[in-house]
Amino acid sequence: METKWAGFLDSEPLREGDEDLASEVNLNTSIMTEEEREEIQQEIVKLEEEINTLKQVLSSKEKQHAELKQKLGITPLNELKSNFSRGWHDMQSSTAYKKTSETLSTAGQRTSAALSNLGSAITRRFGDMRNSPSFKSFEEKVENTVSTIKTKVGGTGTSGSFEEVLSSTANASSQDTPTNNLMDSPKNPC
Repeated sequence: METKWAGFLDSEPLREGDEDLASEVNLNTSIMTEEEREEIQQEIVKLEEEINTLKQVLSSKEKQHAELKQKLGITPLNELKSNFSRGWHDMQSSTAYKKTSETLSTAGQRTSAALSNLGSAITRRFGDMRNSPSFKSFEEKVENTVSTIKTKVGGTGTSGSFEEVLSSTANASSQDTPTNNLMDSPKNPC
C-alpha cells in the first residue's frame, strides 16, 4: 500500500506504475453497478433534505429565541453589558489577576515608603546644610551686604534673621527703585 501512495507524494512525473494505479481507481468506480450508484445518489438527496430541514428548524428556534428575549426586554446592548460584566468579574476572580494585583500593591507600598524616606533624607540634608558653618558664613555675608545696601539707600542697618533681611531687602528695593515717570518730567516746547 505504501508504494501506491508514494507516487502521489513525490514531485516526479508519472511513471508506468502510477498510470496503473490511476486506471485501478477508474475501474473501481466503473465496477460499481447502476443500482449502487442510484442508492448513493438517493442517500445524498436524503441527506440534503435533512440538512435543509435542520436549517429551517434552527432558523425557527433562533427566531423564537429572539422573540422571547424581546419580551423580557433583553436587548443586544444589555447582553453585551452583561457579558462584559461577567467577563470582568471572571477576570478579577482569576488567580493571575489576584497575583498581579497583590504584586502591584506591594510595589506601590514599597515605592511610597522609598519616596517618603527620600523626602525625609532630603529635608534632613537641607537642615544639616543650613546649620553648617559654610551656610552660616554665607548667611552672615548676605546680612552684611543687605545691611550695607540698606544704609546706602537710606534705611537702618538693623540685623535680623536671614528671612527678615531678605524680605526687608525685597521691600526696600521695590520702594526705592527710581522710576522714569513721563508725567512728572518738564514739557519741552518745540
